[in-house]
Amino acid sequence: MTERTYGTYAYRPPQKGEKRGTWQLTLEPAVAVRAKRVFSRARSALRGVVELTDTIEVARDLTWLMERWPLDPADYESSAHLAEQADAHTERERTLASIARGDYARLPLPVEPARTPREYQLAAVDVLRTSKRLLLTDELGLGKTFTGLLGLTHVDALPAVIVTPTHLPSRWVTELNESFPTLTFEVAKKTKVSTAFEHGQRPDVLIVPYSRLSGWEHHIVGWPRTVVFDEVQELRRGASTQKGSASMHLSEAAEYTLGLTATPVYNYGDEVWELFNIISPATLGTRDEFLREWGGWSYGTHAGVSDPAALGSYLREQGLMLGRTRDEVGLELPQTIKVPHEVEADATALDKVKGDAAAMARLILSTSSTREERFRAAGELDWKLREATGIAKAPYVAEFCRLILEAEDKLVLFGWHRAVYDLWLDALKAYNPVMYTGTETPKQKDAAADRFVNGDSRILIMSLRSGAGVDGLQKATNIAVFGELDWSPQVHEQGIGRLRRDGMGAAPPVAYFLHSKDGSDPALMETLQVKRNQAEPIVSPDGRLLTNSTQDINRSRALAELILGTARG
Repeated sequence: MTERTYGTYAYRPPQKGEKRGTWQLTLEPAVAVRAKRVFSRARSALRGVVELTDTIEVARDLTWLMERWPLDPADYESSAHLAEQADAHTERERTLASIARGDYARLPLPVEPARTPREYQLAAVDVLRTSKRLLLTDELGLGKTFTGLLGLTHVDALPAVIVTPTHLPSRWVTELNESFPTLTFEVAKKTKVSTAFEHGQRPDVLIVPYSRLSGWEHHIVGWPRTVVFDEVQELRRGASTQKGSASMHLSEAAEYTLGLTATPVYNYGDEVWELFNIISPATLGTRDEFLREWGGWSYGTHAGVSDPAALGSYLREQGLMLGRTRDEVGLELPQTIKVPHEVEADATALDKVKGDAAAMARLILSTSSTREERFRAAGELDWKLREATGIAKAPYVAEFCRLILEAEDKLVLFGWHRAVYDLWLDALKAYNPVMYTGTETPKQKDAAADRFVNGDSRILIMSLRSGAGVDGLQKATNIAVFGELDWSPQVHEQGIGRLRRDGMGAAPPVAYFLHSKDGSDPALMETLQVKRNQAEPIVSPDGRLLTNSTQDINRSRALAELILGTARG
């Protein structure tokens, strides 16, 4: 008796300009409906016809679909290609499991770097080459830069593009010179493509800051085989931004894509979808599908994940995310000593914004105001109240730093507002403070860091969001003072991570969080834990909160409620 079939499947190889081939399924109506549910990104312009992009995941799912609804191949080539792709997916699962167990027979590196790699770094390269799309979330200080370059020693991984924050190309240049001297490289100095690159003088590795990527996009999409996104949390707002869109196009056309960050989620769990929509599109479905299956609650335009630990576990099982702690790899460092410390605040500075703040708070909480009015008021309230709080605390923060420097040689002081920096610079001028904020050029930042580490400066004033990726400060101090707070606990962790890394002294890092009972600080201190509960279980191997972390917040609405509550009191 001939087996009943429900349609046909045909494979079409990639055409000119295409990276992947296409599957075309011609199905009976009932089966077509089911197939479109299974394959959420299927193209279905014609009734009863479903078109799918060819990937090994699609092939595996297609064979699964055919267990219930057998289909006839259009030709032998289609049948052979389906079997090959499905087998490749099965083999990938076996390989990933073997790497996780530690019994994978690793091939030697074609080119040995000048510095000997560690076993866990080589394992990360194996995972990347197996899954081809990877978010590497190793703990701060475990050498993600070196790991990213290790993958480029394989002949099929070059050429490569490394996309970095504006202040970090020099770190990659240093690593290339010291550990991979055989690789040629170019740093994108301007948004406009260099004459040499445009005329075919192309290096092994091109380093492009996120801020210049859009200018290079049309010249490099399809050129690199490997794309590395350093501090990939820069893309957490997704492909709707200019740098996000350029990054997506670059990633889609590459053979390997690697995202590097110890802190992928700064705020809420939906940022994970934004990152993977660039690193590995379709992995987590559409945004609506992701929120329907993984989401738990929403806050404005953001959404939380109902079970962050389960999401992290799924991504690790699929070989799409890998993160090791220092304990796991045997490179333990002392845990950070975290000291919340209440300081006074000058009421005069807060009184100056009290009237405006109350008016903006009412607007934010009003049901009759427009979305645009609430958005504008939220931004203004956040800036004004946090700045006023920073100004109000500034003399007391400076005095605290003076007391610390009676016993310590140097410290890093974290803040956010220029007006606050100016007060600190004046109050602490006897300690020759230097600046590493959003105002300085990369060259000026490097000079400031060098003077702090090797020179006469005893205080480095660093912007809260300038700390990602900076190395070397651990040689000068183990003391961090947060004179202003950030909305994201992961920003605090990035700052602490500048001091808690290889090369630090024997003493544990100490982080002081100076907060006031007035201004914006109560709202910040109260709600930081919400974001911590979203971010940490995703990257934590056991799904628990990490032990080396701070607390978190809920933003303008919390400020508005705080202000009006205070006003009514």
